[in-house]
Amino acid sequence: MNRNATAVWNGSGKEGNGHLTTQSGVLKETQYSFNSRFESGIGTNPEELVAAAHAGCFTMKLSFVLGAAGFTADSLETKCDITFENGAITKSHLTVKGKIPGISKEQFEASVKDAEANCPISKLLNTAISSEATLL
Repeated sequence: MNRNATAVWNGSGKEGNGHLTTQSGVLKETQYSFNSRFESGIGTNPEELVAAAHAGCFTMKLSFVLGAAGFTADSLETKCDITFENGAITKSHLTVKGKIPGISKEQFEASVKDAEANCPISKLLNTAISSEATLL
């Protein structure tokens, strides 16, 4: 399986702006800029998108881990806080709330740690990077 997204940027880093479009169309020319990344401008930013990806991936993985242990969650809610400092993502903190009938606190905490270590986005945050460049 392959998924893709496209970023278009026009202008300088600080005064320019761009937009993001995803293969699914959920994002369609969604604006991003220096202001939306480093201040409080309108639009999204890469760190917010990483937080959404990590929260979504982790929560789905947690559902699978719970299922393998014989539990089905009534609900799972995860907030992901991404820390961006000195030009790098330095931390991703997941805060999860779950309503799971019949599970003990220890079983839930073990399942959370399993999902934290094994969801694909957790693994991606420590992965090799490659690129392909075309100058127009």
